Amino acid sequence: MGGPVASLLMFWTRIFGQPEPRRDTERPQRKTQIPRLPSVQAELASAGILLVLRRMRVPLITIIVIFAVSVLGLSLVPGKDASGTPAHLSLFESFYFMTYTATTIGFGEIPYPFTPLQRMWVTFAIFLSVIGWAYAIGTLLSLLQDKAFRRALTRRRFARKVHRIGAPFLLLVGYGHAAQMLARSLDDMGRRFVVVDHDDDRIAEIDLDTYRLETPVLHGDARETGELVLAGLGHMHCEGVVALTGDDDTNLDVTMTTALIRPDLPVIARADSRTVGERMRAFHPEQVINPIDRFGDHLRILLRSPAAYQLMIWLTSAPGTALPARQGPVPHGRWVVCGNGRRGRELTADLRAEGIDVTVVEGTSGEADRCDDVETDAVDAAHLETAAAVVAATDSDTTNLWLLEHAHRVNEDAYLVAMHNNVANASLYAAEGVDFGMAPAEVISHEVLARITSPVLMRFLPQVPHQGEEWAARTVERLVERCGTGTPYLWGISLTPEDAPALMPWLEHGEVHVGDLLRSPTDRDRPLDAVALTRLRDGHRIMTPDDDEVLQPGDQLLMAGRAGARHQLTDTMVDLPTATYVLEGRTIPAGWVWRRLSGGVAGRHTS
Repeated sequence: MGGPVASLLMFWTRIFGQPEPRRDTERPQRKTQIPRLPSVQAELASAGILLVLRRMRVPLITIIVIFAVSVLGLSLVPGKDASGTPAHLSLFESFYFMTYTATTIGFGEIPYPFTPLQRMWVTFAIFLSVIGWAYAIGTLLSLLQDKAFRRALTRRRFARKVHRIGAPFLLLVGYGHAAQMLARSLDDMGRRFVVVDHDDDRIAEIDLDTYRLETPVLHGDARETGELVLAGLGHMHCEGVVALTGDDDTNLDVTMTTALIRPDLPVIARADSRTVGERMRAFHPEQVINPIDRFGDHLRILLRSPAAYQLMIWLTSAPGTALPARQGPVPHGRWVVCGNGRRGRELTADLRAEGIDVTVVEGTSGEADRCDDVETDAVDAAHLETAAAVVAATDSDTTNLWLLEHAHRVNEDAYLVAMHNNVANASLYAAEGVDFGMAPAEVISHEVLARITSPVLMRFLPQVPHQGEEWAARTVERLVERCGTGTPYLWGISLTPEDAPALMPWLEHGEVHVGDLLRSPTDRDRPLDAVALTRLRDGHRIMTPDDDEVLQPGDQLLMAGRAGARHQLTDTMVDLPTATYVLEGRTIPAGWVWRRLSGGVAGRHTS
């Protein structure tokens, strides 16, 4: 099933009357000065050099001593010149001879043939140097296999990769199923990211994922501030932090560290515990995502309006994603929820808030937050044969699939709902005939992706459930007609002198309508492949304004359409000849001088 909406947290709180979380602009100013981050590359370089010197100190000293003794001894051993007169090699001649002998070049005996005593000394020096080089090379090979040394080299290479990033990037902490899905979507969109994870197997999986862009990966503990700094927390191009590990304490630590060191960066974090989520909100993260809460939230909106749910799921998917099928009517009879722990409690509370009668089948696990052991007798006692819907929400996919199969056997008409614990088992749930299924990893990845890539969507989504089923269905049809069945691109425009200078003469006289603005600059009789989702003016909002809606200076619009439509609309907003053609159907010279000389374009619109 499709992923969740980008702004679910704000969306649900507005619908169900909970207080809205504080915005980033409301953060209190910290009195403490932001600490200066250390120079990571300098520290890593010095650490690697010191490690090499420390490990190779004895072998290098050994080689130097052997070479010095060999040179000195050769210079002291007496020899004979060409006339047979006793002579000694100078220190330079001994050094030169031992140098090319040690390197196995072998130029011969210089400056005269050696005496037997000299040759005996050279033989001894050769064997001695072989022992010294063998010791040094063995130590070097051992150093190359040393985990600490290899880790230092890896971290050094990682730091260089991060330092070379010249485009905005995200710091992705954790590489579980949710992070993998998010990373693939970001890579498809050409967005850069850096990954930090402490699990060797997950780090290895990144090498198997063929990302188009270079992906720096750090094997480290994100709870250490130095690791986050190394991963680019202090980098000028770091645009945000996403903490998606399966450990709430780690995610909380990342949230706190980022808020204290880089309060300017937005943070999106996962929290399976309500307590940890509240602690995260004390540091004002951009978003706290609780996948358990989201499961019930999605069911509630689906119960209210299947078309609205379809619209929200579609708009928050990656651009180009096919339009998901609209769910059929969800039954409002008695529901059976299988599973205890937080999942069962949260889901039961959500369904009862919608006025649904719920029967809970609890597991027998001794742990408070686990529900992977459900007995057959307890399931049979819930009378599945008379239930309108059955929910399998345990911690085990095996148990969930058994519950669904058992429910299908005793009640073929039951509406089947399941939470997927492993994304890889989605095909099994589909084969079981699940009517509504959701995976926590998919919930998280889609919500984070929508938050990152479509922040303007926040202006539209909170109002969707208030518009009704008919409006949502009509909006979907209109988007498909204009933009096709792939998820449209979303962007916002402001009709201000800075952003839309070419439209100001017409806007000031109330002569610009939504339909006129959305004409093609190449053929004004053909509409752009775009739809205005909402218009904001002085705090008042109009959803999907009609084509005859009059626009005014300062209006803000949320647009949805094809990628090319965005560029065409920008041309209309900034280029006067294009705006004149789109709004009036007249063609005027492109240059200001030619427009003046033509004499036929005078007037308030082109002056």
